[in-house]
Amino acid sequence: MQLAVAALLVEAARADEHYDEGEKAIIDQSLMAKFALSQDAAQTLRAAGEEAQARALDIQRFTRIAKEMPGEEKISFIEQLWEIVLSDGERDSYEDTLMRRICGLIYLEDRISGQARIRVAARLASPSDG
Repeated sequence: MQLAVAALLVEAARADEHYDEGEKAIIDQSLMAKFALSQDAAQTLRAAGEEAQARALDIQRFTRIAKEMPGEEKISFIEQLWEIVLSDGERDSYEDTLMRRICGLIYLEDRISGQARIRVAARLASPSDG
């Protein structure tokens, strides 16, 4: 489960062909929060996710695992993906397509993903960290 989540987070970060240190830091934070990992363990898992994502022919092997998450966990995961996608302040058509595809493969409605995107965008726009 951890590797699949890490690979999908990396996939979201790389979707616009711009993968930077800021996105890596967001992935690390997401992995630390989701799996109660230390920073070093999260960085190691992200690196493994980068390798798995680079070797994968498609994302279905990762989404097959992610779709087993309980409903609330799926929503939290989609919010993590949206945080990465929206972190650069720009939405790219490749990112939007990827998000729709992931939601379909893990059986999460577009409406729920849209609500998650709005919540994340509001958090990112807020001057406070809450």
